[in-house]
Amino acid sequence: MKERRQIEREFGVPIAGEILDPALWTQTALKRLAEGRLSWENLFGQRAPVIVDLGCGNGRFLLGSSVWRPDHDHLGVDILPVVIRYATRRGNQRGLKNLRFAVCGGREFLERHVEPGSVTEIHCYHPQPFYDPAQVHRRLITPEFLALVHRSLVPGGLFFVQTDNPGYWRYMREVVPVFFEFEERSGPWPDGPKGRTRREIIALRRSLPVFRGRGKARVGLGVTEALRLADALPLPVFDADRRLRELDALE
Repeated sequence: MKERRQIEREFGVPIAGEILDPALWTQTALKRLAEGRLSWENLFGQRAPVIVDLGCGNGRFLLGSSVWRPDHDHLGVDILPVVIRYATRRGNQRGLKNLRFAVCGGREFLERHVEPGSVTEIHCYHPQPFYDPAQVHRRLITPEFLALVHRSLVPGGLFFVQTDNPGYWRYMREVVPVFFEFEERSGPWPDGPKGRTRREIIALRRSLPVFRGRGKARVGLGVTEALRLADALPLPVFDADRRLRELDALE
């Protein structure tokens, strides 16, 4: 009798990859990030294009990408240890060798641990808008952050960004094109018609608009010039839509 495949679902939407026999599980957790910049080849034991997800949450997007793109290496970071525990458990159970997760802030990770010009894609889905005025300074998408993203990418590398917050999106549309050849996407990504992330699935089920875009790193924009441009751009001081707080509680 053929053994039934173990497929995990979240809100009825399958999470990529099959749960394997424990003998085939891997270890995807980076329990501690060493000081200094990472060597992708040493970390993964091979030379391959690298995909980074900043604020990866429970890892849904990276799990799918690492299953469907085994010729790419993937690393996700999130500031919340609890969601990284979910992500690493799922990565381990699927036996994924091209996937790692770590607890770290997105800006900190790019600044301290990523070698310039070494990443093929950087993804940032639903960064926290922070509703409390006293927390506005913690918003991730700033001109300085975008300069770090640009510095981290290979020439012509891709930056993906997504939010369900209209105020945040208006700000992104203003500043992202300074560093990237930016194009907005009108519908879901082809690999995630019901949502690439847990947050997106919830938003779509509630018929909320989700704003998506991707940009190719502008070639010829050096680090010094990128920082000069960043200094001249406004910070994300928009009025976040407080009606979306309910979704945050479900995350």
